Amino acid sequence: MNKQEKVQFVIDTLEEFYPEIPIPLDHKDPYTLLIAVLLSAQCTDVRVNKITPLLFAKADNPFDMVKMTVEEIKEIIRPCGLSPMKSKGIYGLSKILIEKYNGEVPKSFEGLEELPAVGHKTASVVMSQAFGIPAFPVDTHILRLMYRWNLSNGKSVAQTEKDAKRLFPRELWNDLHLQIIWYGREYSPARGWNLEKDIITKTIGRQTVLDAYNKTKKTP
Repeated sequence: MNKQEKVQFVIDTLEEFYPEIPIPLDHKDPYTLLIAVLLSAQCTDVRVNKITPLLFAKADNPFDMVKMTVEEIKEIIRPCGLSPMKSKGIYGLSKILIEKYNGEVPKSFEGLEELPAVGHKTASVVMSQAFGIPAFPVDTHILRLMYRWNLSNGKSVAQTEKDAKRLFPRELWNDLHLQIIWYGREYSPARGWNLEKDIITKTIGRQTVLDAYNKTKKTP
């Protein structure tokens, strides 16, 4: 298969596996999604989804959030890890949203990335999932799979994002990044990986990755 055929194979397989694509983080609007994504840094989505209802019961909008102290926010979100930084970020960005955007989440990468504790990946998730604007947020699953599939060199998130945007049609970005995440979790994880179940890597995988996998399986 040439590269274009491999890309098409990925698209077709993912479409077959995930015709309906669940959103991993529970939210009801752009603000609650922004907070959930911020909390998900170095934390599982499952845990975030357990913590956000507790936080949003007290404050599900910037106006209520700034009525809380950073310390109060920190106590609630502690199980998500990095709580000192995340609580300051949540309080700080809520304040800016009120002062600069009348409490609304900005619909631009520039506006989002200016907010405290909001990096490019968080901004990309909000742009794609809250506003439907094409973006390709790269997480650890996408970084790993794009490398395994020999579609990117895996050197950096920025390079992987660039390669994904170049290879995949723009109108599919928002679906594809989620489909790849679900596929990575279910069929191509970092640990406990079974190549027999991973049809995409088995079919188009990078030769060095396949060789390394087969070597580990042959070792007694």
